Amino acid sequence: QLQASGGGLVQAGDSLKLSCAASGAIFSHYLMGWFRQASGKEREFVAAISWDDITYYKDSVKGRFTISRDNAKNTMDLQMNTVKPEDTAIYYCATGRYATVQLATSYDYWGQGTLVTVSS
Repeated sequence: QLQASGGGLVQAGDSLKLSCAASGAIFSHYLMGWFRQASGKEREFVAAISWDDITYYKDSVKGRFTISRDNAKNTMDLQMNTVKPEDTAIYYCATGRYATVQLATSYDYWGQGTLVTVSS
């Protein structure tokens, strides 16, 4: 029900936009978020956005990443600017009726992930 796209190989300092398409209008009332998982590490919170556009960010991406959503189109984007090698990970979009911003286990629906690789 969630489809993430937009990943790829970029160089440090470049920009990249990830997109997440959700099926079903019900998601327009849910918190939506992006998580990432680097090789050998646990999945971590990146950014989230409420149904009324309140945004939340991991400290290390503040000022570089921007999360947005279009409830009419059931889509969510993550604009990634000035990417760094440490941003390399598989990025997942997620949502859930009772989702809590940074708690991955509180999200019910997950996309399949899209790989972002940042070369130095």
